[in-house]
Amino acid sequence: MSATGLAARLAAARAGALVGREPERAELDRMLSGSAGAPVVAYLHGPGGIGKSALVRYAAGQAELAGRRVVPVDARLLDADPRRLEEAAAVACAEPGAVLLIDTFEHCQRLESWLRDTFLLRLAEGALVVLASRVPPDVEWSLDPGWKQLFTALPVRPLDAAQSDALLAARGVPAPQRGAFVTFAGGSPLALSLAASVPTAAPGAPWVPTGDVLTTLVERLVGDLPGSAHRRALEVVAQAHVTREPLLRALLGDEDTATTFSWLRQQPYIEASPEGLHPHDAVRATLEADLRWRDPERYDDVRVRISVACLQAVRSASEDDALMRVAEWMFLFRNQGSAGTAYEWRAHPQVEDTPLQPGDVPEVLRMAEEAEGPASAAAAAHWVRSQPEAFRVYRYAGSTAPVAFMAMLRLETPLPEDCAGDPVIAAVWDHVEATASVGPGEHLGIRRFAVQPGRHQRPSPAMDLVSRRTIAEEMRTRGRAVTFTVFEDGERWRRYLAHAGLLEVATVDVGGHRQHLFGRDWRRQPVEQWVEDRVRAGVVPEVGWTAAPSPGGSGDELPRAAFEAALLEALRTWHTPREFATSVLLRSHLVPPGSADPVADLRGAITAALEALQVDSVGVKAYEALTTRYIAVSRTHKGAARRLGVPYGTYRRHLALAKERLVEQLLQQPAIGSFRGPLRVRGETLPSEAAANAGERAPRQQG
Repeated sequence: MSATGLAARLAAARAGALVGREPERAELDRMLSGSAGAPVVAYLHGPGGIGKSALVRYAAGQAELAGRRVVPVDARLLDADPRRLEEAAAVACAEPGAVLLIDTFEHCQRLESWLRDTFLLRLAEGALVVLASRVPPDVEWSLDPGWKQLFTALPVRPLDAAQSDALLAARGVPAPQRGAFVTFAGGSPLALSLAASVPTAAPGAPWVPTGDVLTTLVERLVGDLPGSAHRRALEVVAQAHVTREPLLRALLGDEDTATTFSWLRQQPYIEASPEGLHPHDAVRATLEADLRWRDPERYDDVRVRISVACLQAVRSASEDDALMRVAEWMFLFRNQGSAGTAYEWRAHPQVEDTPLQPGDVPEVLRMAEEAEGPASAAAAAHWVRSQPEAFRVYRYAGSTAPVAFMAMLRLETPLPEDCAGDPVIAAVWDHVEATASVGPGEHLGIRRFAVQPGRHQRPSPAMDLVSRRTIAEEMRTRGRAVTFTVFEDGERWRRYLAHAGLLEVATVDVGGHRQHLFGRDWRRQPVEQWVEDRVRAGVVPEVGWTAAPSPGGSGDELPRAAFEAALLEALRTWHTPREFATSVLLRSHLVPPGSADPVADLRGAITAALEALQVDSVGVKAYEALTTRYIAVSRTHKGAARRLGVPYGTYRRHLALAKERLVEQLLQQPAIGSFRGPLRVRGETLPSEAAANAGERAPRQQG
């Protein structure tokens, strides 16, 4: 095959892979065809991997079809030396109608003024110029009245979802796999192409980027970094919804913040908005995945520190800004769960969160009756009279008519009129007094209503704001001992609430409508600890409540999500007997009714289930991961991995599988008597009772 034939085939293949970019191509076509009023200079700009070079190649092909001489220049080879640029582009100064193409112009960006004011004036008659750079053009192009007529800036933006899907289809990626690629790539053609080049591990297995793909993407999308502070700043930018100087200062310190924030603003893959700085989606996804793959422990540390900084931002925000700050904290969980969970961080400018006004009361009571019946409306009327300040009303922007409402009640002592006016509150006080009474200076917080007629408690913008308001109240309120939240649609929200640390503790009939009561005890896990644990990768939040025994039953009906959370709590408190003795599992099927020593029986059940994991080689590894982390008291996950002699990522996979198997084992396990035998961890004997008793003096280990 001739070189000419190969070049033609390459050009055809590249042209076929150029998806989208219709506006940019149309402008280049107009320019290359010599249309009246068309620009002489086109300046393509956008972050690395966005497709600028593909458009430069498109311009070259169209120029050749038009019979123009193409003069390609790679700015990386010029060392920002004007003499070398003059030499490389000399033909464009001699041949009329030539097309000068300068790619990667960011490598000689300092020559921009000289190029505009001196060199381009030497071009031959009818010559055209296409520049491609990561850096936007100098404002002088548009301020100069002459160049304003002859110059056009063409920002190259990420592909949309349909265009991304079309590119993957052109690369032969099967339709079922494209969704994961599109989500990861954020519209970057480079990221899409690299992702498509790596097959999934097995048919049907979820796609994840490999280390080689991530390394290539970081190099191409971000490039070289000036120093370690700049790398740490990018780690923050990749995780935070928006980055402002106070956030960067909280994580980097004053000295580094002064230099890195201004550096971030200048990067082509960083956009500035009124809220702060944020990276392009492809850069965010790549940096996040790269850090998680490269240093999982640092990945967790960055997320924890951002979460703590978000908590402080919520606490210092005004009432109007608090929900926005909560949404920024929720952004940390954007990849968790599925559609319909309450961790929705996107803005909803069409809905407003406002205080209750006297004129709202009739409509609020009408909505309560429509959604939950007359008994619920009567309870709402009681609280409107008693605590009107607890209510928040949701309206469409520009309208005064309420469309939804919620109430966040504050209670310090059980009052007869409250219990008589609302059966849910009567159940709350019954439960509190049976399990963990409120002491002097403490109070309860109860999110009593979440009413949205028509959709009621299904996900919606109004329900998103209800969730944010509830979280804002938890983060900002001091001295709260216990929180409850009430849902009629308990099935929809049970698993989400369990993962947030809220367990179902009771159900109450209110006029024929079943209300589900979920609770957590902040005295067991303060909100400061909760926001840290909530973001740690793979960590199930601590159980937030000690469930009261159900009348006539042993607690066998504990929901699976709550059971999983309770089991993790039991493992975390294995060496702190006083806390272990408050486990929800003491009232589960794992402890025989009438047990003389429920704590010993629960330890025995968990011990027996751990031993039973060792039925195969995978089970042995799972057993070792669990016992090394919790029973042998390795202080960190990384320490447990070192103790086992396996890579950290391998250890985490073993631990995740171990938790799944242990839950299944315990759910199927009948109640047994006390088991006081030893556990063995890699040849070490660990007497469970002795270790637990000795652990009374040991600090509690966070999972």
